[in-house]
This record gives sequence, C-alpha cells and structure tokens, in this order.
Amino acid sequence: MTITDRIEINPKVMMGKPVIRGTRLTVELILRKLSEGAGEEDLMDAYPRLTREDIQAAIRYAADTLAHEETIILSSTKRVARK
Repeated sequence: MTITDRIEINPKVMMGKPVIRGTRLTVELILRKLSEGAGEEDLMDAYPRLTREDIQAAIRYAADTLAHEETIILSSTKRVARK
C-alpha cells in the first residue's frame, strides 16, 4: 500500500510497519533516532540510501497518523478507603 510517494506499508516488509519506500528503514526507527538526538546528517551518514526528504516524510507521516487518532478520555473513579 502506498501512503505517500516515500512511505509504504507492505505486509511482506518489516511485518507491515510503515517504511521508507524501497528500504527496510521503518518510520519508527527514524523517529526514535531523531528523539535520541541524531540529526538528519547523522541518519544520512548511517543509512546512505536515506535522504532528507525521506526523513521529513517520516515525520509528516507520524504527525498525520497522530492527527487522525481518536482519543477517548475515561472518567476516573474515586476509591473509597476501607476501614
């Protein structure tokens, strides 16, 4: 399945996780590395097939996914202390 021209989901690649098209680099891996302090240059050095546009597409994909996620807030129940 094509999500964008750079992100794809294929059940035969990385168990269906979103990846950079034509690679086995998951969106999750890219986001995790960025959150750990890696910069775009670090990622492109570590993964030579990765481009700046791929990294931006991964971030955009994650933001779009969260934007369409439904959040359900459950009311909290008060606990009564037993004597």
